[in-house]
Amino acid sequence: MGRGLFVSCCLNSFSQVGKQYDIVCSAMRFIADLHIHSHYSLATSKQLEPRSLDAWARLKGIDVVGTGDCIHPGYFGELRQTLVSADNGLFTIKGLKKRSTSFILTTEISSIYKIKGKVRKVHNICFFPDFKSVKHVQTRLAKIGNIDSDGRPILGLDARDLLEIVLESDPRSFLIPAHIWTPWFSVLGAKSGFDTIEECFRDLTNEIFALETGLSSDPQMNRLCSFLDSFRLVSNSDAHSPSKLGREANIFETELSYNGIYNALKYDNGFLGTIEFFPQEGKYHFDGHRECGIALDPYASKAHNGICPVCGKALTMGVATRVVALADRERPDNFGKQTFYSVTPLSEIIAEYMQVKNTASKKVEKEYARLIREIGPEFNVLLFAEYDKIKNVVGERFAEGIRRLRAGIVSITSGYDGQFGEIRIF
Repeated sequence: MGRGLFVSCCLNSFSQVGKQYDIVCSAMRFIADLHIHSHYSLATSKQLEPRSLDAWARLKGIDVVGTGDCIHPGYFGELRQTLVSADNGLFTIKGLKKRSTSFILTTEISSIYKIKGKVRKVHNICFFPDFKSVKHVQTRLAKIGNIDSDGRPILGLDARDLLEIVLESDPRSFLIPAHIWTPWFSVLGAKSGFDTIEECFRDLTNEIFALETGLSSDPQMNRLCSFLDSFRLVSNSDAHSPSKLGREANIFETELSYNGIYNALKYDNGFLGTIEFFPQEGKYHFDGHRECGIALDPYASKAHNGICPVCGKALTMGVATRVVALADRERPDNFGKQTFYSVTPLSEIIAEYMQVKNTASKKVEKEYARLIREIGPEFNVLLFAEYDKIKNVVGERFAEGIRRLRAGIVSITSGYDGQFGEIRIF
């Protein structure tokens, strides 16, 4: 079954699903995935465009999606043609008869530059309230480097100076450092980052009020570091295909608007928490060497002095080791009102349950469509639907698997050196 046909089949009875899901999410509570890419980014799906994203967002139970790549001239033009202002700083799909997912204008910028004698490679997500502010930044960045070759442009621009350009575009524009712990491209990355947020953004650090934890870490790990206490911790999918939407997401309870999201993140007014990967499933959780099949936790890695015991080369330091290196607490603290749920994608759970290796198999897709049709969007199945409802639809064993997932009773193989980990429930 083609992915487009699969989505259409899933959505055929979606009017019945939506009614149930509204009960779960009150009028002011919504889920947002704020960091994705478009088909203009390298190594991404051609289906990464608003209409396909809208369809998948409704399957997942996501209300707000970042556009991704809005700085790219080609995608900027597509977005202007496809989206219409919802008069709240968000956008909806033009001419869509059914209710559209809300979109927020976003882009990821890769900054590669040298400071204090070291090459820094930092990824940041930028947010804009309107196309005018996007155009302002687009014009500025086009004078600095090539913004046409990749949806996520790579620029020789200090991350602090990028933040300044974003802030100048509109008082409500803002920037969130992306996947802050990944080794190669992040503000706290072991290979090319800094040891504090202040080192990176210097005099503009007060303009940073949220950080993206990334797939390989969760809020509990981040709260081992007291220097991150003042920041909201957000999570997003960083999706390179529409089906990956919602791998991680954010839960808000505020006005469904750009200002509502902005105020929730900046002033902690309506940001409830996140939906997370199990961090061990992320592909940079443990130290490791993929070529040798070696994965080590921080303490085992330290015992080997960070050297691969097979080939003698340096291990790629994982997020867990990097967090331990910068941590000043032995246990998490300062969660405040923010909570988080750890989940694994529904298609992976179905594949494991049915003992099928390929999550894109017709057998898995058919069962996924049935669950969505009869229980509700994916997040409803994973987090909110009653046990008896799931049991009546798909049986006691599957319902027990969902109960275990919600309780964190899972078997884990940790990811390392670019290799995703594995979560098993049954």
